[in-house]
Amino acid sequence: MSIRETYESLNLEPKPIRPHILAASTVVFGDDYYNGRRETINLSGFVQLNKWPMPGFEHKVDEKGYAEFATELISAPEVGIKGFSYELNDRIQVLSNPFLPNSGHVRQIVPGKNFPAEFYIRRFGILESSTLRLAHRNVIDIYGVVDAVPPFKKPLTGPYLGKPRGDGPFDVAQAPNVVKGTTLPEAWYPANDENEPVGITPSMFFAPSAGPCMSMLVDPSMIMQVSLEGQLEVEVNGKTARIELAGDYRQAAGTEILLFGPDKHDGGSGVLAQMARVAVVGECAELGGRVMLRASWPRVSGGTLGEGNEDSISRVKFPSELHIDAEFELVTPAHTLYATNAVHVAGKLSDMDATGTELKLDGGDTALVTTNDEVKARITGVNLVMRDALVGEHATVAV
Repeated sequence: MSIRETYESLNLEPKPIRPHILAASTVVFGDDYYNGRRETINLSGFVQLNKWPMPGFEHKVDEKGYAEFATELISAPEVGIKGFSYELNDRIQVLSNPFLPNSGHVRQIVPGKNFPAEFYIRRFGILESSTLRLAHRNVIDIYGVVDAVPPFKKPLTGPYLGKPRGDGPFDVAQAPNVVKGTTLPEAWYPANDENEPVGITPSMFFAPSAGPCMSMLVDPSMIMQVSLEGQLEVEVNGKTARIELAGDYRQAAGTEILLFGPDKHDGGSGVLAQMARVAVVGECAELGGRVMLRASWPRVSGGTLGEGNEDSISRVKFPSELHIDAEFELVTPAHTLYATNAVHVAGKLSDMDATGTELKLDGGDTALVTTNDEVKARITGVNLVMRDALVGEHATVAV
């Protein structure tokens, strides 16, 4: 007879988990869910998950043999997720509502076997920008299947089982160790000082696709939040347009690059890099006005730092080459355009601070298409310069 597992065998420490998180939400702006403009916003940040065996959290085995333990997603000024919205032209930040319980559990799917397990959180959120403070009325149920605690996603792997194109609507098949909101769409309303929704006219919605309140935990060695400025060169109708772009990391724009040392991935020696977020904005008359270059959520922008033989991130010698196969998307007033191939960008970091590094296109051009594969432009040049940077093991949102 096999031994029946419970989560007590994990010997979890009685302290919070405080990992880095990558997330996305597809947002519909305005009070009309069916006709509003959709935007998938990449978010990232720093979360705190309280759990058993901390005081106040229980572990139990029910009468059918399913073990589970209780969890809670907490809110504090330094934790939450942030990203930059093209539609708002502003940073947004999503926090847990401190006045309502963001509680959940990890529960066995097969009785007596700890993993795979169901991960569940009842989510009550607050969404803030420089001009908005929004809350939703109903709970957003967050579900996923995890195979460890903490359920860290393997570096440089995507959130879906596949690589869809577009901001939806489409069905979402999330990968293991990725969780998503299941009770969507959900309307967000202006909030009062007690984080209560006010009135009956919403300001935005979270949609059930393409990024249905999705998130995954990652375990990088180093996180670089960097302001960017530079140029994107595109060919439109046979003519070349040069777009001046900029984004400030303090507004959740610019870029966030994650570095994974050999102890954080199973790929042998060397340091892996991921361009987790990009948001740089400029004007392009040929494409109809204000545009924003962003990183794809479904398709991971992965690469390397260093020579590839380092046995630790501390062994990286500077100056050091950074190579990233960037999966770019370009938001325009009329369409969101999707690069058909990864754009290889490369630069040389003088040190871990990254300031002054130029990331330039290294390779051929690529088409920018609509979700119907209609070619609207081609990326022919990229030159993005890293400016102010915040580099560390944690990426607090309160910057």
